[in-house]
Amino acid sequence: MLKKKVEDALNEQIKLEEESSRIYMAMASWCERNGFPGASKFLYKHSDEERLHQIKIIHYVNERGGKALLKQLADPGNDYKSLKSLLEQVLQHEVHVTESINALYHLATQEKDYTTGQFLQWFIMEQIEEESLVGGILDKMNLLGSDKGGIFHIDKELEALGAPDAAKA
Repeated sequence: MLKKKVEDALNEQIKLEEESSRIYMAMASWCERNGFPGASKFLYKHSDEERLHQIKIIHYVNERGGKALLKQLADPGNDYKSLKSLLEQVLQHEVHVTESINALYHLATQEKDYTTGQFLQWFIMEQIEEESLVGGILDKMNLLGSDKGGIFHIDKELEALGAPDAAKA
């Protein structure tokens, strides 16, 4: 059985994962409208992955005798000034998600809920990969500056990362 504190925190994480999915979907739509088909494909896929993370936590909460809840979500926003600024927001958001997962893990260990701690290990490793991936893309963008040809190639790289066989969730 889940302790109430842990259940509540997991429900907040469910909300954050769903918000993440919506944020990335809004970003994907912006990319689609603004001539970045590769980034759009990458972000739609990323949105799907976040939804799978949400479902994974929902199943866990319910299987452990808790009650998984869906909560009201904030507007994800729909306007971005550039592909680079959009990707900077992705990295910032992933850092926020990492902090949330780490806080949840800390709570689980404080509450001596080692099963939940073990469950969260997968998410901890996933966040390392997410931050590294987006950070690497931004490193390349910083090297490019405002070179339009380089941005075109970044979009193509993002398209390859959005391919179905590149899925990891």
